[in-house]
Amino acid sequence: MAGVPWRRYRDFRHRQREALHASNHPHPERHAPDEPGPVEQLLGEEEQPREGGPPAEGGPQTVPFSSPEEAANAPNPFGRAGAPLNRHSPFYVGFVGALGALIAVGLWRAMGRLTTTLTILVVAFFLTLALNPLVEWLIGKDLRRSQAVAVVFAGVLVVFALLGLLVMPPVIREGAALLNNAPDYVDSILNSKVVRDLDKNYDIVDRLQKEINDRLTDGSFVSRVFGGVLGAGRLVVNVLFQAFTILVLTLYFLATFPRVKQAAFAMVPASRRARVTSLSEEIMRRTGAYAMGQAAVATVNAVLSYVMMTIVGIPYAAVLAVVVGFLGLIPMVGATLGALLVATVAFFDEPKKAIIAGVYYLIYQQLENYVVAPKIMARTVSVPGSVTVVAAMTGGTLLGVLGALLAVPIAAGLLLLYEEVLLPRQRRA
Repeated sequence: MAGVPWRRYRDFRHRQREALHASNHPHPERHAPDEPGPVEQLLGEEEQPREGGPPAEGGPQTVPFSSPEEAANAPNPFGRAGAPLNRHSPFYVGFVGALGALIAVGLWRAMGRLTTTLTILVVAFFLTLALNPLVEWLIGKDLRRSQAVAVVFAGVLVVFALLGLLVMPPVIREGAALLNNAPDYVDSILNSKVVRDLDKNYDIVDRLQKEINDRLTDGSFVSRVFGGVLGAGRLVVNVLFQAFTILVLTLYFLATFPRVKQAAFAMVPASRRARVTSLSEEIMRRTGAYAMGQAAVATVNAVLSYVMMTIVGIPYAAVLAVVVGFLGLIPMVGATLGALLVATVAFFDEPKKAIIAGVYYLIYQQLENYVVAPKIMARTVSVPGSVTVVAAMTGGTLLGVLGALLAVPIAAGLLLLYEEVLLPRQRRA
């Protein structure tokens, strides 16, 4: 009787399912209180032979219910269930809606507090995409990834160190000169004809001195001044800490970039993983190439601007060249802002120098737009000019300078998805 144990187990599982079904669909009013329930039947009754089957062999068994109606009408040994919750009642709808609104507000506030952290992560990831092509190129030269990352990161540190050595000495020197000459500037202003006439008619010098003395003796003003100074100091410390954090995260991302991509792609369903991987790789390639190309264009602008300012004799040439280079990273408007800054400084030094600087930038921007940028950006991103302007304006409005920097590569990725995903799907529809 090899088949008897299997059939007994099958009958036992069948009775278990029927007892569970009966407990979930109670109808106790159709049975007497002393009538055995499905659990008592399962535990206390003897098994009767099934029709057409072999006789049972020992053990307390029960006969399964003959129909679903009989199972549904079986008594519930766990008590009578109450009425189900009315999900259409005003109280239920209002409570759930208020709970969802509170959760949404909490998440929004949490995102607001994490804005700085998310910004650091985005900048670090953007720098990773920009530096990863250099790492891959060094890996192609028979270097291990750790060695390639070390070389690239050392190069980044050297560049920032050179920028610091280039910018800080002029800033310190010119700042010290400004402090030393500040009394002479004040005397020249007070002895000017305009100020003397105002003082003669309105007694402006005495009023100004009285206002300064009152402010200096006002404790609240002094506390606000020191608070502002301390706030500025905290701002500088925070900026330095964030810059250090970005560099460290960039180093980690570069070292583990293949594993990070593999872990991200593993979450995609296997049926779509190849397609998502190819599109993501192309978007990251375009983003990194765009960042490197934009940095190259800005570097060319900064170097040529420094040469021009040195020849013309515009003051603060080194500092202005670095500022022009950083502004050149902003698409569309960065180079124009740098040109206006240089022309303004040159105008206060000598108007003729401002005219020369304006003519230079007018010619250079034409060369940059039609010669330099197309050569450098030939293999990066191809985004229409209107899309670039709209993306830069939108990113600048949302996230300031950071948004303007990230707007064009994001627009390029969305344009790639439009061309490779949306249009083919619409053609098949």
